[in-house]
Amino acid sequence: MRGKILVLVLLLVGYVIMSSDANPSLHDYGDALSKTILFFEGQRSGKLPSTQRLTWRKDSALRDGADEGMDLTGGYYDAGDNVKFNFPMAFSTTLLAWGVLEYGKSMGPDLPHALEAVRWSTDYFLKSTATPGVVYAQVGDPNGDHNCWQRPEDMDTPRTVYKVSEKAPGSEVAAEIAAALAAASLAFKAFGDRPYSKLLLQRASKVFEFADKYRGSYNDSMGSGACPFYCDFSGYEDELLWAAAWLHRATKSPVYWNYVVHNIHNFKPQIEGGILEFGWDSKHAGINILVSKYVLSQQNLEATTPFLSYADNFVCNVLPESPTNTVSFSPGGLLFKSGVCNMQHTTALSFLLLVYARYLKSSKHVIRCNNVIIAQNQLVRFTRKQVDYILGDNPLNVSYMVGYGTKFPQRIHHRASSLPSIVQQPQHINCKGGTPYFLTDQPNQNLLIGAVVGGPDIHDAFADDRIDAAKSEPTTYVNAPLVGLLAYFKARSSH
Repeated sequence: MRGKILVLVLLLVGYVIMSSDANPSLHDYGDALSKTILFFEGQRSGKLPSTQRLTWRKDSALRDGADEGMDLTGGYYDAGDNVKFNFPMAFSTTLLAWGVLEYGKSMGPDLPHALEAVRWSTDYFLKSTATPGVVYAQVGDPNGDHNCWQRPEDMDTPRTVYKVSEKAPGSEVAAEIAAALAAASLAFKAFGDRPYSKLLLQRASKVFEFADKYRGSYNDSMGSGACPFYCDFSGYEDELLWAAAWLHRATKSPVYWNYVVHNIHNFKPQIEGGILEFGWDSKHAGINILVSKYVLSQQNLEATTPFLSYADNFVCNVLPESPTNTVSFSPGGLLFKSGVCNMQHTTALSFLLLVYARYLKSSKHVIRCNNVIIAQNQLVRFTRKQVDYILGDNPLNVSYMVGYGTKFPQRIHHRASSLPSIVQQPQHINCKGGTPYFLTDQPNQNLLIGAVVGGPDIHDAFADDRIDAAKSEPTTYVNAPLVGLLAYFKARSSH
């Protein structure tokens, strides 16, 4: 009798395992993907097109650049404010384009919207880099803007234009824009717009040359425009490598490959020190994952270059089953790093792991974390767990994406979302006129569908408090890597 019971238990366990493999999640990744892309329409600056789907947003900042005799309209507001910070905007664009490049074929009807989201940035960056010897790096005085709670359509704050030049360089912002243009050129080439792709690549090469030739940090050139808002803490060397790596992928030119190989040794201390870092400030882990695709395709490169060992070290630092793991996790399983807006780490690092799994799929390379071998499917399982946590598989059963599921944040730290739309209230709201909407505990007036907030604390607690910007503010660089992640899992769940 005991033997029969044991057999039944084993059969039941096997059935549960097979069932969980066959139906790994009840989430609608396709719906989440659509909403994640839609979020970028809510962040648009400039003259909105007739195809605008978030109709509570209207035209804004139509005179950007006028003081400089330039048309710098367009682009994105980075988060819940009304400033166009080109450094994080360019990083978001690079990640959006990378997601389209890797997983665009899985996006279905969302692919045109994803490409449109990329183009809204790249059209703006073409304007920002149109003057030889100058890169326009930011529009909007962040100190004035952060002193107001005001709709973008109503802005009274100075639309100060910040630029970097040969005499006042900003290698990190220029190089990140070059990376964005190069990555986008690949995405548009892959999906049928070769003339635009060629234009982007030509500009990327020129902007990279400028960034590399006139070296210096925009922290020094822009002062209070950059710091403390998007102050570059990791130096500009990683952005130069990142841009060169993207230009190599786009052109196949040995010039860019030689640049990466030569400079990876020069910058080795920074790379090793930041092996785990990837975000708008630090590109170290991303460089190694991006370059790994080329290394894996070439004989002898694995033995003569450090890129795969760096990429493997990144994996070993993140995955919880690795004996050398250094990342923290909440009790509910969310990847957690110190600092504001934790979800930026969750989505960006997860995206890198998924892409690395894709590159490893057709190779014989093995990841070893001391005596533990990490398989490609472990990377995929880890990233899915992070995505599912964001969508609601967490101790609070709350989706951290606005508009997805039945329980999601209602009081996000976002000016346009919290204030009544000009459709509802056409009267001008001045700088301090929006303060009561900021302070109220009532839900936001408009749903910024698809916005993913900074997320819970390390104990999985989340108060849904508009005032707590670190946890309740959405950003473009949280959503950008999520686009590729959701496209992949959408395709997997439909099989």
